[in-house]
Amino acid sequence: MTTPKSKIALVTGGSRGLGRDMAINLAKKGIDVVLTYNSNQQKADEVVAEIQSMGQKAMAFQLDTSNVKLFDAFFEQVTTALEELTGSPNFDFLINNAGTALYAPFAETTEAQFDEVMNIHYKGVFFLTQKALPFINDGGRIINISSGLARFSFPGSSAYGSMKGAVEVLTRYLAKELGPRGIAVNIVAPGAIATDFGGGRVRDNKEINQQIAGVTALGRAGLPEDIGGVVAFLCTEEARWINGQRIEVSGGMML
Repeated sequence: MTTPKSKIALVTGGSRGLGRDMAINLAKKGIDVVLTYNSNQQKADEVVAEIQSMGQKAMAFQLDTSNVKLFDAFFEQVTTALEELTGSPNFDFLINNAGTALYAPFAETTEAQFDEVMNIHYKGVFFLTQKALPFINDGGRIINISSGLARFSFPGSSAYGSMKGAVEVLTRYLAKELGPRGIAVNIVAPGAIATDFGGGRVRDNKEINQQIAGVTALGRAGLPEDIGGVVAFLCTEEARWINGQRIEVSGGMML
């Protein structure tokens, strides 16, 4: 009896924080992982080693997801490696997770800041997904990452929150247009999470952490391990009928 071939997920920004937890949880589901990192190869290699220790295959590639001009060469690199490893250039799941924070009042947000956030959180997601389409197997999944800040408003996040809102709308369009290929597309919106994101504000600033806990029904700020399992679940057969949905994973923040 032949063992079924493992499915493969591509996770952007998989070397740390939420992306790392997503990659680990995907591996726990028996899914092989290709992850990208922007600058910290050591952290990426640690995630690869951890996944391999679990018996799954893993690879890491450097990618600046804000630079659309790099995408063709990136996919050539990834698909060549996959073909050597599996005999096919294709993969099953795309998780658009890579991102950075921007905290700036609307009146003071510069065009340069706006463009940086736009390139990472919307333009990069749009065109990376477009470039990935020929290599995503029919019946696969795309999972985009949003934020609670697309639903509720905290001063200082107008650019970031509105880009995440744009990706939420894009997710519904992708679900509609990719339906004929059996590809389900959903978006996961974490609440405030205690990671190094945004300089570690939620994790390291006690006042902010307590403020978040106070407006969250379950009484604490989120942790990376609260999110990764949800993303991994959306890549399972049990989640096959979830499509075009925004799933907020925030512990009931700002209800």
